[in-house]
Amino acid sequence: MIRTYNSDFERDVREKLERQEFMKLMGFDVTSIKEGRVEGELVLRQQHRQHKGFTHGGVIATLADIVAGFAAVTLVAKDQHVVTAELKVSYFHPGVGDKLIAKGYVIKQGRMLNFCESEVYAIKGEEAPLLIAKASATMATISAQPKENFK
Repeated sequence: MIRTYNSDFERDVREKLERQEFMKLMGFDVTSIKEGRVEGELVLRQQHRQHKGFTHGGVIATLADIVAGFAAVTLVAKDQHVVTAELKVSYFHPGVGDKLIAKGYVIKQGRMLNFCESEVYAIKGEEAPLLIAKASATMATISAQPKENFK
């Protein structure tokens, strides 16, 4: 059973997204926040591409990580955070198109670990979205207090 421990999870997720500088640098925009699910999109630019013109695999993995992680954030208590413990990405097609859509969701919620999946789709013109990658992620729940050696 998936349930949130924070009734105001959408506002809290949006506040945490404001501090995601790398996500902003990439130009990724979260478009939907629901209990256990987060979606977003990235308009593709030249800076997202690798040498053959495809979207770089690291960009795709980052999107998969962001939406899976924030899907888990929707379920934890206000004073907790989520970090990636494990991420496995399978690539099915090259990332070619105008934009990418990423969808993340929690499969199994635990007290300390959340098992998530995410999907990344390429959108090209009026064509139907093409699933280009799928990820499996384990997101660890941590307290909001930083360790001394991380300050």
